[in-house]
Amino acid sequence: MSKISDFRGEYRWLSNFHLVEVKLDGLPYPSTEHAYQAAKTLDIAERLMIQALPTCGQAKRTGQRLKLRDDWEQVKVSIMLDLLRQKFARGTLLGQQLDATGDRQLVEGNWWGDTFWGVCGGVGENQLGKLLMQVRAEGRLL
Repeated sequence: MSKISDFRGEYRWLSNFHLVEVKLDGLPYPSTEHAYQAAKTLDIAERLMIQALPTCGQAKRTGQRLKLRDDWEQVKVSIMLDLLRQKFARGTLLGQQLDATGDRQLVEGNWWGDTFWGVCGGVGENQLGKLLMQVRAEGRLL
């Protein structure tokens, strides 16, 4: 079976830029991107500022300028996994769409050089794709 090699076009809903409400520490955010960027800080004022930003792109750019919490490198993958579990919860439309990808490999292909969460120029860890496939597998176990 073929792989899904980027999260654009018909697969844009796999992207963290897809608008769907998720919560971080009880606060609602308009996308997983907003919540992930807010999680980089423990300062509630900065989190609220990110929560209120109108676009995912603005949330990402703002998050890149934050002073990172001390444990960020240790917690960032588990935070992303929690957000993806919310986004693709069983019984939701997005959860059904994720399940419908079957056993296809999910690869967050990109051109902006993200080789941790995705793959750029054939190089990368594809952590986002791996987490999405984990969430998909978990949904089938329930």
